[in-house]
Amino acid sequence: MEAAMDLMRRISPNQSETALSALLALLPHHSSELLSQVDQPLQVLMDGECGKEFILCEYNRDADSYRSPWSNKYFPPLEDGSLPSAEMRKLEIEANAVFTVYRDQYYEGGVSSVYIWEDDRQGFVSCFLIKKDGSKTGDGRRGYLHEGSWEAIHVIEVGPEEDGKAHYCLTSTVMLSLTTEEKPSGTFNLSGSIRRQMNCDFVVADGHLCNMGKMIEEMEGKLRNSLDQVYFGKTREMVCALRPPPEVVQVKLPDAVSRDIKKFVFFFEFNFYFSCFK
Repeated sequence: MEAAMDLMRRISPNQSETALSALLALLPHHSSELLSQVDQPLQVLMDGECGKEFILCEYNRDADSYRSPWSNKYFPPLEDGSLPSAEMRKLEIEANAVFTVYRDQYYEGGVSSVYIWEDDRQGFVSCFLIKKDGSKTGDGRRGYLHEGSWEAIHVIEVGPEEDGKAHYCLTSTVMLSLTTEEKPSGTFNLSGSIRRQMNCDFVVADGHLCNMGKMIEEMEGKLRNSLDQVYFGKTREMVCALRPPPEVVQVKLPDAVSRDIKKFVFFFEFNFYFSCFK
């Protein structure tokens, strides 16, 4: 199981479904662990009653049906599907409304879903999902990418209230994939995933939704910076090293000129140090 998880962490997100299917065939006795721990690319389904799209994941799945956060119904229909309590459902509706505004401001479109349910420790768990298709054929408003998507999964475990405070444990995963296709540079593909965790204690008087929103906003900023440094920074460094632009290419001087320059530098340094000791 440890080797399988190490492998999945190194697999490109656009190949994770194929890799997971192969691992499930090799390790059928670990199928439940793999399905619960391996994050897969998010899928989208249309809620026929509300006319809104929602995201499919393991947190809103029951058997082969998925619960919509808009209508609170399963698609395909499921009679005995599990539903959140009235209190959790009220918080879920409010969270989806607020997260829709957050998604539009930060991502300029896309699909978002929030699911909230009780746990066994007198607290609750919430899952915030965002899927943004930035390709020309998707909902990208700029259309710079031939293909590309940003998929974020934020799972927050909220502990029971103690002395007016509650403990929040956030586990965030971001999967990024992009492909550009231009005549001068050809086809370029970059994809990867990153996961981070954060623990905080907040005053419950401010509201659970406000506290969770602060954590998600801070975490997404850190994840964007990490992706920029790890993936884009290293890729830029490799491209510039392997294919430097013409104005950066150093011209090799003739051997005679190079020797004269080295002699000049040597005598300059010698005279400088001599004058210092003098």
